[in-house]
Amino acid sequence: MDLKDLSSNWKKLQATLEKEKPRAPKRKPSDEVLQPQPNGAKRVKIAVKHPHQGARQLRDGKKKGMGIVASSIKPSKPSESLALWAEENDIPAKDITAAYGSSSSTLSLPVSKHEDNVNEGLSPIIDAGKYISIDCEMVGVGPPPGTESALARVSIVNYHGQQIYDSFVQTKEPVADYRTFVSGITPQLLKEGRTFETVQADIAELLDRKILVGHAVKHDLEALLLGHPKRDIRDTSKHPAYRQLANGRTPGLKRLAKQILGVDIQGGEHSSIEDARATMQLFRREKEGFEREHQKHWGAPKNTEAATGAEKGRGKLKKRKKKKVKK
Repeated sequence: MDLKDLSSNWKKLQATLEKEKPRAPKRKPSDEVLQPQPNGAKRVKIAVKHPHQGARQLRDGKKKGMGIVASSIKPSKPSESLALWAEENDIPAKDITAAYGSSSSTLSLPVSKHEDNVNEGLSPIIDAGKYISIDCEMVGVGPPPGTESALARVSIVNYHGQQIYDSFVQTKEPVADYRTFVSGITPQLLKEGRTFETVQADIAELLDRKILVGHAVKHDLEALLLGHPKRDIRDTSKHPAYRQLANGRTPGLKRLAKQILGVDIQGGEHSSIEDARATMQLFRREKEGFEREHQKHWGAPKNTEAATGAEKGRGKLKKRKKKKVKK
């Protein structure tokens, strides 16, 4: 056979084979896209919604059998601030989570170490809440050796131990004894403090409509020349369960912190922020007991004119009594 004819026949055979070769079906637009993954990992398929598909399903629902599938939008998770509020106001976690349609594990309280912002004044970001705990540091004034006490520092924390106020206080009288080994106060720190009138006004505002927690809190209020309704005070030094540990006497804060909380405080120079936190923890540990004792003396809270009258004593400035002079 001529080479020319062989070449021609080969071309015809090639054309025939090409026509008979099965063709791959055309791919329809897919609802899935291969998404490359970093670090050489295998690619995974990601569903891609068609335009208006989501809106149509939300409007009409996706029919399945005799019913309609509900929207896939999930209720929001309870916020951290809501969890704190619920604990402070004795609202069970199950009630909050039921309202949000989530599990109780989502209503978790933050576990973080508190940071002290010394001499910050009023915190611009921390909410005071319903309960506040106060502690003060004093210095010695008056004739040597300075046995009289004057306010030198005041600290307040909220129910969760978060600092909401801290300030050094400038004294009106010369300091005879700074008591640094106990109070931690130095001449330089007092110079950086605020005036007594400024601190007093700040604390009076914070006390308004609050439950005040303290240890021998009477002394703190006297140093600030402030009053507060007795029915709104929870004093850890007077709580019967704690007094039993001291054989009926007034227990020291350091002793209670060690025995009840298992923490050591006041090892050297005192920190009024640390003491205020320990006092609040002691109150929280026995909160139900505190409220039972409170109801024995004051009864259940009432929305009456008498209760309204008690509000008038909140954060009220005390006037020094003038001694009568015999003529």
